[in-house]
Amino acid sequence: MSSLSSARSGNKRGVLFDVDGTLIDSSYIHTLAWWQAFRREGLDVQMSAIHRCIGMGGDKLIQHLVPGCSDDTQEDLKSTHGAVFSTFWPALRAFDSARDLLAACSDAGLAVGLASSAQERDLDVCRQLLDADSSIDAWTSSNDAKESKPAPDILLACLEKLELGPRDVVFVGDAVWDVKAAAEIGVHTIALTSGGISAAELRHAGAVEVYENPRDLLDNLEHSAIGRLTPNA
Repeated sequence: MSSLSSARSGNKRGVLFDVDGTLIDSSYIHTLAWWQAFRREGLDVQMSAIHRCIGMGGDKLIQHLVPGCSDDTQEDLKSTHGAVFSTFWPALRAFDSARDLLAACSDAGLAVGLASSAQERDLDVCRQLLDADSSIDAWTSSNDAKESKPAPDILLACLEKLELGPRDVVFVGDAVWDVKAAAEIGVHTIALTSGGISAAELRHAGAVEVYENPRDLLDNLEHSAIGRLTPNA
């Protein structure tokens, strides 16, 4: 019997998952929504620059791309982004094997958390698409963190809900900002290139492993950093 299919004993351990770009194919839709929001405010921001900031919290993304942007304009941008993104809800799709990956981690006895800083209504849509609540022990939204990524607040909030410490988990994300947020509190990150960031950039940021997508990670799960969380690894 493999270590991933055997019952665990000893200290509780877990896996935290980012959602957008990691489990749900939404990174480029967020890019488009932000681009439209900027255009509506008369701001010409290049799409490629926006994409490289996806994974940051909306406030950090705006500050990075439009330094000195007024508070009122920031609020308008965030509101427009949310409105535009919501029009794409029917087009959103979970990545192949995302649900199976969550189930495999849960079946291995690992606690599973969605460490998402998405708006709560967007996260609800994503959870419905994943159809994996039976495999998920806790989740977070933007309401659970004071500071957005690359600050680690959302990861700490998810750890608190799971009653785990940074040394007890691995984080799975798709953005440089995911890796940086996790590193700040000593959590190792498995990165996926499904959000459109290259493997080289993710490794340079500090990812311990890089896979193409949830299917690739699932196929290699037993020998991954997640597999090494199990007692028989």
